[in-house]
Amino acid sequence: MTSETRTNANADLVEKKNLHENTSYWAKTPRISVRHFERLPSQTCDILIVGSGISGALMAEHLCNGGRDVMMVDRRRPVRGSSLDSTAMIQHEIDVPLHVLKRKIGEEKAIRAWQRSRDAVRSLVDLAGKLDLDCSMEPKRTLYLAGDELGPRALRAEARLREVAGIDARLLDRAATGTEFGIDRAASIVSQDSASANPAQLTAGLIRTAQGRGLKVVSPIEITDVLPAGGHVACSTADGQLIIARHVVFCSGYEFLRRLESPKHSIISTWAIAVKPRSAVPSWLPGFLVWEASDPYLYLRMSGDGSIIAGGEDEDSAEAFDDPARLKANTDRIVSKVEALLGVSLYPPHSRWAAPFGNTTTGLPFIGPVPGLQNVYAVMGFGGNGITFSKIAAEVIKAAISGKKDRDADLFSFPA
Repeated sequence: MTSETRTNANADLVEKKNLHENTSYWAKTPRISVRHFERLPSQTCDILIVGSGISGALMAEHLCNGGRDVMMVDRRRPVRGSSLDSTAMIQHEIDVPLHVLKRKIGEEKAIRAWQRSRDAVRSLVDLAGKLDLDCSMEPKRTLYLAGDELGPRALRAEARLREVAGIDARLLDRAATGTEFGIDRAASIVSQDSASANPAQLTAGLIRTAQGRGLKVVSPIEITDVLPAGGHVACSTADGQLIIARHVVFCSGYEFLRRLESPKHSIISTWAIAVKPRSAVPSWLPGFLVWEASDPYLYLRMSGDGSIIAGGEDEDSAEAFDDPARLKANTDRIVSKVEALLGVSLYPPHSRWAAPFGNTTTGLPFIGPVPGLQNVYAVMGFGGNGITFSKIAAEVIKAAISGKKDRDADLFSFPA
């Protein structure tokens, strides 16, 4: 393959994004590096995982069982992609409310999607404990506040349908929201079954676990093309090598496969901060994730060191995140919103960052076989539920590679 051919193949394969590497809060924390090969130790494997972020890490942990030869490659250093930009609010609540999703895909499917998301958070918390991962994983409750998108009536309909689905939701009116949380909003929903973690340490810990079961991690390796090869998949690299695998799984985050471009999927920009409070925070805050039914919506939580992690100001743009002026303006706006909501005074943020993320019209991710490419799978469109959906993706793809059918695979299949 000539240099020109490789360039053209790469242009057709993956949509690249100039992610803000090593600028997020998590990039400054310890235990986020993993050992890796700088050259391919082998040019064959049973399963090739492309991407070393949280979705790739969970995929590796699920697929490495001692009987499979699994390799992970990334064009960046491991654990240095979009997972560093997460605020790691591990919510069971999908960006699209349950009663809204019901109108989009039907009640039965909407309920299954929300139940699967809840179950994914529970199983992820259990997995982190079982593996003894040092990643600050903590179960949390969620406070969902009425806003300019959904008012009291909509939150009442939301809570009612969650009750039908067996999903925890306690509806509070304005008086109760003020009494319990000191926040003046027309209504709110309090729920269980969410969590938070250090996303970089979680990713690195999962990769190390998989390495203990035989995973080989190689960086920097960039996959530029995939082709069928007699029941296997041939993967070309940017430096002219070939990797032959039985199965290939693209876990490349927001850098999605070009052949999967769809009007149902888009790239959005978001901003986030880590900031220390000048004054005392509400006593309930450490145990909660907070977000609101507004556009753009604010979301926040506390980390173990007492910092408030907050984000929002999302824009329907794949490039806006790369604008330094927007970084300053939008993160300053997030600071002001947090201060107003919680009634606290904040220091200037000690970390500010911005990133793109994939979004879909239903709020549900795309997970499964890539149309037209046998034995090639991809996961994308994780929206604000990246870690939760990554757990679901690992379960769905593991079943597919094992020749089984995940019970909810139909909810996440790629659009025709």
